[in-house]
Amino acid sequence: MTVSPQTLTWTSQRAANVPASVFALMDAAKMRALAAGKSLIDLSIGSSDLAPPEAALEALRRATRDPLTYRYPLFSDTAPLRTAAAAYLQRRYGLSLDPDTEILPLIGAQEGLAHLLLAVTDPGDTLLLPDPCYPPYYGAAAVAGLKTYPLPLTAERRFLPDLAAVPETLRPRALLLNYPNNPTSATVPTSFFEEVRAWCADRGTLLIHDHPYAELTYGDYRAPSALSGGAAGVVELHSLSKTHHMGGFRVGFAAGDAGALAALARVKGAVDFHPYLGIQAAAVAALGTPPSGLDVFEARRDALVPALHALGWQAEWPQASMYVWARPVGLMDSVAYALRAAEETGVALAPGRAFGSEGEGYLRFALVQPPEVLQEAAGRLSGVAAS
Repeated sequence: MTVSPQTLTWTSQRAANVPASVFALMDAAKMRALAAGKSLIDLSIGSSDLAPPEAALEALRRATRDPLTYRYPLFSDTAPLRTAAAAYLQRRYGLSLDPDTEILPLIGAQEGLAHLLLAVTDPGDTLLLPDPCYPPYYGAAAVAGLKTYPLPLTAERRFLPDLAAVPETLRPRALLLNYPNNPTSATVPTSFFEEVRAWCADRGTLLIHDHPYAELTYGDYRAPSALSGGAAGVVELHSLSKTHHMGGFRVGFAAGDAGALAALARVKGAVDFHPYLGIQAAAVAALGTPPSGLDVFEARRDALVPALHALGWQAEWPQASMYVWARPVGLMDSVAYALRAAEETGVALAPGRAFGSEGEGYLRFALVQPPEVLQEAAGRLSGVAAS
């Protein structure tokens, strides 16, 4: 008997397991605010509003006029980018990595993480995941069919995980961390990764460190690399989206354990090619330039945090990242507040609950507007009740 296509469902269990995004609700609220005539101040998305290095843009312009760049790029074509990434890690952290086996280009770190989990885990394996965390982590874990074990990040612990609280019997396949942290902006010293690496080695756990904010630091603070103790058992994901303001270019690289990267390359080979050669050339040029815009983001931080304090909100002075993690007194429902703020004032924020249950009670501000606009946003929020 022929089955009517109308009676079938085409959603796989893997797709169904991907959590719904709160940011879809925020997009709808932003549209309602605009329809009501509100001027929008969108601080909900962490996408740098600064320009990439001119050297990167010029490299891309030249590449678009070269017909040899129009073909599918093979692994051998990525040698300049792998070499540039290795040189960057040497300059920045003193790391000596083999660009042939310990560096792999990515079409953005988010793509890299999703494919890495498919490459190094099997369905049913356990992934240790911080709560709160960048929301796509949940989706990548769901697509890979993983069990997740939450590591609460709380203000009392300076938003650091308590690995000692993980049951001795648990042998997770991987631990995913992210410092400087999104959404909390928490930072760590080099000694932190020494302790984490020892814990992972004891449990037979792969350490995955998502490091997109490596260069977005303030004052004397410099964010450490999880690879400082060696590449074995560690994969670190780097992105040019924040460090060089190239979010739309979708380019980054994975660095670390040769076996894990070989597995990642095998999975990627089944589903994608490497970035366009022109984008690779732009990334090579960018990696050869110092980070820019740090003073811009620092000035924005310095404008927003006092404005939030004037409202009576709790907000730390971040040492890194492009976010301020803030808590209005008495806030119980961050999603309801964020929707109300967008509709009533035109100020769009990321509700803490979007990042996990431990994010409830917080709101994340992205420093993607000039100081005076951030101060205006805080002023508008003064009339929005926390409950």
